[in-house]
Amino acid sequence: MDLILLKTLHLAGVFALFASLGATMLGGSGKKGAAALHGISLVVILVIGFAMLKKPPMGQYWWMAKIALWLFIGAAPALSKRKVMPPSTVFILTLLAAVCAAWLGLRKPF
Repeated sequence: MDLILLKTLHLAGVFALFASLGATMLGGSGKKGAAALHGISLVVILVIGFAMLKKPPMGQYWWMAKIALWLFIGAAPALSKRKVMPPSTVFILTLLAAVCAAWLGLRKPF
């Protein structure tokens, strides 16, 4: 597949992920739909990310750090719902995790 198409789909998944996080954190009547969008977006991001990699570079560890950040963002609604952290704190931490993941993907520091 074309790399530009893969990057576009990957970013579309990220946008949908943060839209679902916003809907989940703010509450409202569509929480079930937001939870479904959250899960689908996470799968899209993971599958497209590995499609862009083709084969994970085992000698580098930046992609493993991105998976750890992906897991944190995946668990974020549960952290908010179970009152482990306030929703605003969880949302700020997920934004920081996304910025770190973007930096890791662009710079590949280790």
